[in-house]
Amino acid sequence: MLAKNWLNNARDILNKIESTQLDNIARAADLMAASIEARRWVHTFGCGHSTIPVEEMYPRIGGFVGFHPIIELPLSYFTHIVGDMGVHQFIFLERVEGYGTQIMKGYNFDARDTMWLFSHTGINNVNIDVALGAKEIGMSVVVCGSVAEAQGKKSRHSSGKTLFDVADVVVDSCVPIQDASVELRNHQDKIGPLSTHAFVTLVWMIITTVAELLADRGVHLHIHPSHNIPGDTTAGERLSAALNEYKTRLKGV
Repeated sequence: MLAKNWLNNARDILNKIESTQLDNIARAADLMAASIEARRWVHTFGCGHSTIPVEEMYPRIGGFVGFHPIIELPLSYFTHIVGDMGVHQFIFLERVEGYGTQIMKGYNFDARDTMWLFSHTGINNVNIDVALGAKEIGMSVVVCGSVAEAQGKKSRHSSGKTLFDVADVVVDSCVPIQDASVELRNHQDKIGPLSTHAFVTLVWMIITTVAELLADRGVHLHIHPSHNIPGDTTAGERLSAALNEYKTRLKGV
C-alpha cells in the first residue's frame, strides 16, 4: 500500500530532523528570539510551495506576534496552473535575478531583524537576492532547505552562491533532493513529496523554541488563541490584542 510507503518516508524525515538538527534549530531560535525581544521582526519568505510554511506560522492559532510574512503573489499564486499567473510564469520569475531586490524595496528593514527563508534546493535567484539584501542591511539570515542533498548543485545567481552559502544558520529539512519519495509502477517519476511536511515540522520546532526562550526571559507573547472553544469568553479580546500589537509593530515595516 503506497499510503504506508509515504507515511514511513515521512516518519524517517522526522527522525532524521530530531537526530541531526536540534542544535541548528536552537541556533536559529536564538537569533529570532533576539529580534522579537527587541520588538523587531522575523521576516519570512519563500517561493512556490515554500510559501506554505510562511502561511502556516502566522497568523495562526498558537502562533504569536513577531513573524512577518512576505508573500509575493506571482511567486505563490499559481493555482490557475495555466493562463494568467500559471506555472510557466512562476518557474521563470523565481529564476529572474534582481526580482528579489525589487521585492525588498517594498519594506523597511532593520539590522535587528531576522530573515527566515525556505527553499528546497537553495539555487534560485529570487531567494538569493532576498538573502543577500538582508545581509547587506545587517540582518541575520536563517534558511531551511535540503542542505546535504543539495550539495554540489550549481547556483543560478551571478554571485555563484547558493542560499545555504549566504545563511548565518542553516536547518536541514533532511528531504531527498527529488522531493517526491514513492515509486509508482510503470512511471519514471515518483509521487508523494516530503518538503512541505518537513518545512512545517521545522516551523513549529523552531517557533516553540523561540517561545520557550522568550517566556523564560519574562517576555509577554501576543498569542493567537482559538476562538472556537465553548466557554472561553475572553478569546475575542485576546485575539484583538494580538492583532492590535501586530498593527502597532507593523508601522515600522
